[in-house]
Amino acid sequence: MNKTFFGNYFSELSYLVEQIDHEVLVTTSKMILEASQSGKKVILAGNGGSAAMASHVAVDLTKAAGVRAVNFNEADLITCFANDFGYEHWLEKAVEYFADSGDLLVLISSSGQSPNIINAAYRALNLNLKLVTLSGFSSKNPLKEIGDVNIWVPSESYNHVEMAHHIWLLSVVDYLIESG
Repeated sequence: MNKTFFGNYFSELSYLVEQIDHEVLVTTSKMILEASQSGKKVILAGNGGSAAMASHVAVDLTKAAGVRAVNFNEADLITCFANDFGYEHWLEKAVEYFADSGDLLVLISSSGQSPNIINAAYRALNLNLKLVTLSGFSSKNPLKEIGDVNIWVPSESYNHVEMAHHIWLLSVVDYLIESG
């Protein structure tokens, strides 16, 4: 039973990871590089596991790839803005306060339906930010329709979606490192 579970689990994850159009990752890499070379920053955000992923990728972009990247995972920022503006608006307000025109915003939501992520995506468009979205679950999720680049995992398993997002984002980091 255990061998069957893990064999099926990893086969499904491998299949999902391989579904990405490599040009989408190249385009995302170019957007990150353009922001960096223009003196702009990359902002990454998500909820829960996606927030942890945003933090990991931001650090790797900065330290390993030489790209100025930040995330909004500070408890005081989240709780202050959620208290003052409502949870569904905290991230859009963080983007409004901290983003500069021309920055690149990367938003991660497994379901693509998180109101705070969707509101931040629309704020990004209003502020003339470049936008990359990562989502999963339904192919008709609202986040998938908003970004300049929309990366989608065809799965309804949270962990498979999050791991595919993480692998793809870290592959972009490694691509940027390898490209010099």
